[in-house]
Amino acid sequence: MPLVNGYKVLHALKDRQLIGGAFNATNLETTLGILEAIEKSGIPGFIQMTPSHLAFTDFDYLADIVRRYSKNMKTPVALHLDHGRNFDDVKMAIDAGFTSVMLDGSELDFEENIRVTKDSADYARLFDIPLEAELGAISGRVDAVSLEEAFHTDAYQVREFVERSGCSSLAVSVGNVHGLNDKAELDFALLEQIHQESPVPLVIHGASGLEDEEINRMSYHGVSKINIASDLRKEYIKTIGEIYKNNPQSYAITETAIAATESVKNITYHKLMRMNGLGG
Repeated sequence: MPLVNGYKVLHALKDRQLIGGAFNATNLETTLGILEAIEKSGIPGFIQMTPSHLAFTDFDYLADIVRRYSKNMKTPVALHLDHGRNFDDVKMAIDAGFTSVMLDGSELDFEENIRVTKDSADYARLFDIPLEAELGAISGRVDAVSLEEAFHTDAYQVREFVERSGCSSLAVSVGNVHGLNDKAELDFALLEQIHQESPVPLVIHGASGLEDEEINRMSYHGVSKINIASDLRKEYIKTIGEIYKNNPQSYAITETAIAATESVKNITYHKLMRMNGLGG
């Protein structure tokens, strides 16, 4: 199945009453590991990339890898821009062939966040591509960006924000954190309040490090997409480090790459299955 539109993934998840995993790729190994896990699970999902990785590659390279692999997949997968910081990021990703995008204006004030989100949502709509927005600020480190002044999403602002910005889904801050350094303290009462106010599906960022039960519980509160990055990167780096530690005289790069890919596949598959209350 060719790379599909993000709307198609969201609709398929809703029809099957599933949560979609959104996993961050950085290079060939992480990309293939994520795609193999999505295919193995049979659960439609997202593979995503942040603009900070442009220092290492570019959107076109990742889009090309995903397009090539997904041609032989049976499970729908969308290619998502994670944490686009401005309109140019959104436009660059869409031009490269991404089928879902995010504009993160969470560090802006309410009115400015609406304005920049609407500009990007209007552009994405020209290509019938869903645009995710963020209301509330999530603490922790997003690749090279750290946010110290986190604040929870105001449930009473949600409906107005969604209706005025035109976003297709909304990432919220309810005690979730990016990275693995800080302990998340999820406020499920707030999440449910937001769910009742939001006319669009909700997204949780920073799910790495959360207990499986916490992730699965989100499905009852309007969450349709859960982002995971650090858990995958940790397994990838740990696998390579252990191979070197066990045999520092070995330079078998192909075998090392295969093992690292398999480690990403295994943790991704586990997260996908557990967030939907399935074995794995």
